[in-house]
Amino acid sequence: MSAVSLSRNGVVATLTLDRPAARNALEPAMMIELRDLITALPQDGTRVLILTGRGDIFCAGADVEWMRRSAELTHEQNVADAAVMRGLLEALDACPLPIIARVNGHALGGGSGLVAIADTAVCVSGARFGFTEARLGLIPATISPYVLRKIGPGHAQPLFTTGARFGAERALRIGLVQEVCEPDELEHRVADAVLAYLECGPSAIAETKRLLRDATAPLRLPDLPERLAAVRAGAEAQEGLAAFLEKRKPRWAPDSNAS
Repeated sequence: MSAVSLSRNGVVATLTLDRPAARNALEPAMMIELRDLITALPQDGTRVLILTGRGDIFCAGADVEWMRRSAELTHEQNVADAAVMRGLLEALDACPLPIIARVNGHALGGGSGLVAIADTAVCVSGARFGFTEARLGLIPATISPYVLRKIGPGHAQPLFTTGARFGAERALRIGLVQEVCEPDELEHRVADAVLAYLECGPSAIAETKRLLRDATAPLRLPDLPERLAAVRAGAEAQEGLAAFLEKRKPRWAPDSNAS
């Protein structure tokens, strides 16, 4: 069964993360499917892409069960596994279409990373965000270039290092999202954003997006999957992931400082 659904309304395509029972968490097959769909859309006449989630959650980030299995993999397998997320994020970032994040609920970890890549993000007032990796003994490796580009290091640093969750108004204030509305207004606000993009030349939008990517190219680091792989297979990350699944506080070792 597909974990991503694609629907169309004329030249507007909507990709919906479709794992509501798992809070639309990202796992490898889902990310590969999403990456392939995003790559194909510019070739079929699509002019605007909407990204959203099924149910009342946008995306809870990477699937914790998937991340926990990293302890069973070799370092090389872990790097390849982590690179799946990077492939999805790079496909989103390289997409020449304007991307609207329709944030229908919480967006955590990698979910907040997806919001950061979007050209416009419209979220419901009750949505919560967070780069929560540190609370699981992990690092926000693959999403970091896109988050830094969107909100800057001044906002990213305390959010990355505390893993704190924050609300829609703070997300608006720091530039992670561009509009906050009540749930019954979400469709209307997204429709307004679509119309604004349709009034622009599609090639001009594509070239503007390429210009922005080129201007921020120094933020790109080639070894992000390696950094994530090294951390997530370690004892601290495995304890953090186990604690999350067991609904308890992690027992951090006193000498578990990252190298």
